[in-house]
Amino acid sequence: MTLGALVAGLLITAPAGASREAGQLTVFAGSSLRAVFPRIDVKPRYNFAGTNQLAFQLRRGAPVDVFASASPAYTQALFRSRLVERPRTLTYNRLVLAVPRSNPADLHSVYDLRRKDAKLVIGTAQVPIGSYTRKVLARLGLLSMLDKVVSAEPDVKSIVGKLSLGQGDAGFIYTTDVRASAGRLAAIPIPARGKPKVRYEIAVVTSSKHKNAARGWVRAVTRSPRARALFREAGFLPR
Repeated sequence: MTLGALVAGLLITAPAGASREAGQLTVFAGSSLRAVFPRIDVKPRYNFAGTNQLAFQLRRGAPVDVFASASPAYTQALFRSRLVERPRTLTYNRLVLAVPRSNPADLHSVYDLRRKDAKLVIGTAQVPIGSYTRKVLARLGLLSMLDKVVSAEPDVKSIVGKLSLGQGDAGFIYTTDVRASAGRLAAIPIPARGKPKVRYEIAVVTSSKHKNAARGWVRAVTRSPRARALFREAGFLPR
């Protein structure tokens, strides 16, 4: 069953009045979901950016129907503020140390950062990728590597851009972003003890004017076999 058919089926069984709410949905999503959401469904109006930026915009009253976060910290905080309905798990991801395909700093392990004169690009502490990065460095005893940071970026796509343009030697990003880089980047695994749990959550926004359609869309992207297959194909981990 296609995603569109599943959404349609869910909406048919929705309470009376659901069809009158139907319209183009606005979906705010962490930038690492850019590689998969439009492949699942091209119809919504997407805004991909750093999760913290999107949560701030939502709190300021931006017209949003669905919010997908690269960290549960943001969806749970919005839920406590009653700005979103109860979040549900969307998918999982992994962190890796990414390097340009040419690997100019000759890095082959996370620990090579200690002895190599490498230019490191990371996310800001406020964005999920930056928070996860600092957890990795702390767990591996590598927090001093923050001294090698030449640029702190607002989202993971900006880190990918810097590395792809040769403006950094290495950066912590998601494995899905390495896969989406079309061969421009290579991944160096993170030791098991350093890996953070990267869990994405999704929720309907309380102020949505298309609430029934939004609920149907969220159920579809979390339940549809096609959606799950596309998440796996993009490198995300199963729920």
